[in-house]
Amino acid sequence: MKIRTGTLAKLKQKGERFACLTSYDSLTAQIFDQAGIEVLLVGDSAGNVVLGYPTTIPVTLDQMMHFGKAVTEATKSALVVVDMPFGSYELSSEQALASAIKIMKETGADAVKLEGSRPEAVKRIVDAGIPVMGHLGFTPQSVNQLSGFKVQGRGDSSEQLLNDAKALETAGAFAVVLEMIPAQLAERVTSALQIPTIGIGAGSGCDAQILVWTDFAGLSDRSPKFAKQYLNLREQLLAAASDYRDEVRSGSFPTEEQSFS
Repeated sequence: MKIRTGTLAKLKQKGERFACLTSYDSLTAQIFDQAGIEVLLVGDSAGNVVLGYPTTIPVTLDQMMHFGKAVTEATKSALVVVDMPFGSYELSSEQALASAIKIMKETGADAVKLEGSRPEAVKRIVDAGIPVMGHLGFTPQSVNQLSGFKVQGRGDSSEQLLNDAKALETAGAFAVVLEMIPAQLAERVTSALQIPTIGIGAGSGCDAQILVWTDFAGLSDRSPKFAKQYLNLREQLLAAASDYRDEVRSGSFPTEEQSFS
């Protein structure tokens, strides 16, 4: 069954949590889809884990559409959301709508995601018939303004974050990511909203959780505090690559089994 934005709303109403992962290619998208992951985010985190950028800021709209199409082509059930990268929506609501339309037309995605408190842009996109996921708390595209990778929503700023979340809901967002905020604040926001909250470094009180897949699979050489490694893929790949090199050097690969007569 295809997951829709309405499916996620019903899960929240029933008090059932759901899982989200990032994906940037057809193979991981197919695997995560088969595993029943409800939401696949084609995140601009591809800039870090695929393209090797130090931040997400250099990622372009064309790059996101390239990754987005690969994921949507391999996905049957999961809701596919494509990140709107830095520079594709900040100038105006008109720019945001144009970028969202381009993503939807050229990738076949189910929705887009944008960072920060931008209810006007969200409303403009939603009014055009495009589902929008919000993103509050630590917003990676604003890493320079936020003075690095720091927890957000502490102290007096907690009320502002709550108000921003309500504004996104009013504007028509179907869900909101809460990144690196205190767990108690995430619980408050989750209780205050009718739409699902998706936590990443926001405690267990959210309606859903999301992880960057390279963190969850242990492929990254360093993972953030909030990420749990469900396997150590980096270690396994390193060992396999070393075995392959040794077999090539010794002449034990390929054997007759891998050869043609």
